[in-house]
Amino acid sequence: MNGPAAHKSFNNGEICADSMFESEEEQLAGQAEAWKYTFAFVESLAVKSIVLLGIPDIIARHGPKATLSLSQIAAELPSKKPDVNCLFRILRFLVAKNFFRAETSGGANEVRYGLTPASKWMVKDGAAAPSLSMTAMLLMQNDVTSVAPWHHFNECVLDGGVAFERAHGLHIWDYGAAHPEYNDLFNQAMACNANIVIKAILAKYEGFQGLNSLVDVGGGTGTTVAEIVKAHPTINGINYDLPHVIATAPKIPGVKHVGGDMFREVPSADAVFMKWIMHDWGDEDCVKILKQCRKAIPETGKVIIVDTVLNAREKTALDPSLGLVFDLVMIAHSSGGKERTEEEWRNLLNEGGFPRFNVIAIPALQSVIEAFPY
Repeated sequence: MNGPAAHKSFNNGEICADSMFESEEEQLAGQAEAWKYTFAFVESLAVKSIVLLGIPDIIARHGPKATLSLSQIAAELPSKKPDVNCLFRILRFLVAKNFFRAETSGGANEVRYGLTPASKWMVKDGAAAPSLSMTAMLLMQNDVTSVAPWHHFNECVLDGGVAFERAHGLHIWDYGAAHPEYNDLFNQAMACNANIVIKAILAKYEGFQGLNSLVDVGGGTGTTVAEIVKAHPTINGINYDLPHVIATAPKIPGVKHVGGDMFREVPSADAVFMKWIMHDWGDEDCVKILKQCRKAIPETGKVIIVDTVLNAREKTALDPSLGLVFDLVMIAHSSGGKERTEEEWRNLLNEGGFPRFNVIAIPALQSVIEAFPY
């Protein structure tokens, strides 16, 4: 920093020569931001607490526009003596963060709490459709197992390795196979995302028309392919995933569950569908997967990938910076996965045997990447 300002001191409201800040205003603004980053976890865990308590569900049962008093909410909690003051403080914070809304009514100025567009996504049942709930994703991402790898990022930078394996001694897929409770939590979160994204796909993407068969690679318990088959009954659906995942899948009309390893084989079909699969893997592994997909489809077939496209020309409906958030989630939970730019997708697809592709924006974080082997 040059000029007279470089010789000022904070002792008299000005700045020191060796200060990193150009002004007291910048210092205070920076401190405010630093506090925000320090306690960024508070919002997510406060929301987790009210989801576990079922408070959005309690309010929603009285109607999407209903408001309830603190005592009314407390009366519906599964406890004879809830700590109402603790509940009030959590709700007060979440009102300040616009997660809930608050209205004052009555002669005693009683505060009544209602849902906002954000908290409606955290209703598990009742007034809001379960398929429009993000509760399973929130609970999985904030589970102690899921959070632990984030504490190893600095080690990954210094020495490499996989964050999840550093935290738990196993890659996430092996951990899920060995821990059924976490496997169930993970599958519920993936089904939650599938319910949300498939609605966006079916609303905007027309590429399922004319298909007689479709294999959903990494399809979890079959939530997505079930919706596709329901919307397009002429399609014979195949839900393909690891055997321990398929073991928990329910019977679905028009869908056959198949257990296997996508690195070794993909069942034959007119088209391969992969939602939130490729971003879990590094480039080398993705090419292996794509080559198996190429073997599974005819010359006139295609691969339909649903994943984030960073810096996409066709913009999605949500904040594009969320793609960068999920890129860090890949560091935490995958074995070398990442989110990719359109050019990175181009290179990957070409190497995997798909020289032509389209990116189709849908009203979701992800885009549809339609890739062809000709």
